[in-house]
Amino acid sequence: METEAPRKAGTSPVIVAVGLLVFCGFVAVSFPVILKQSKAADRTTAISGLKFIGACLIEFDTEYGGFPDDKTALEVKKATKTDFTLTGTYSNDYFRQMLAGGGGKSEKPFWCRTAQSPKRCDDDFSTPVRALAAGEVGYSYIMASPTQGLSANGEPSCPVVVAPSYQFRADWTFDPEPYAAKMVALRIDNSAAAMTIDDDRKVHTNAGKTLEETGEGTPWGTKITPFLRAPRPR
Repeated sequence: METEAPRKAGTSPVIVAVGLLVFCGFVAVSFPVILKQSKAADRTTAISGLKFIGACLIEFDTEYGGFPDDKTALEVKKATKTDFTLTGTYSNDYFRQMLAGGGGKSEKPFWCRTAQSPKRCDDDFSTPVRALAAGEVGYSYIMASPTQGLSANGEPSCPVVVAPSYQFRADWTFDPEPYAAKMVALRIDNSAAAMTIDDDRKVHTNAGKTLEETGEGTPWGTKITPFLRAPRPR
């Protein structure tokens, strides 16, 4: 009489399917939480970078009488003999003044994670081409005019460094994605905080005006027309 060979132990297709469904359900539930935590961590890192930049700006102001601008670029060139590009279209250009002439010992604080700067900088500023190259800066820089910088003696609540500018555009719009609908800002008084980005990609002050608006009830008052320089994209 023939006997039936015992079946090899294995995993039922039904069990596999159920396991996959459970796993997919877990991922679907946990992913939004993980993404939110990741954005919060990136925002915290960006604020930490702002505080370092703030310390560099204060040191630079003490040395050169104001924050980086076209005039201080000439003074930095004269004092350091650097061949870095220190003025131009982008925030990178003006931030290089701090690398060359005061306070900045690393490229790292000038980087923060945005859609246009997803990878950390290489921290190599040994040559003009490599110093704060395109994509290595995540912050925009605010000046009092296209050629004149702000200073430590200005209105304490005026923002001077902000992120993340939408698509690295210099039109005062901000990207709500990287930091969960928040923009981070460094003020002249060296305080750093997050502000809400509204549906129009603008940031509004307590007076209901956009961040760039001037006049009574704004940080800028009536004598300054702020000029924003966005980072240079790759």
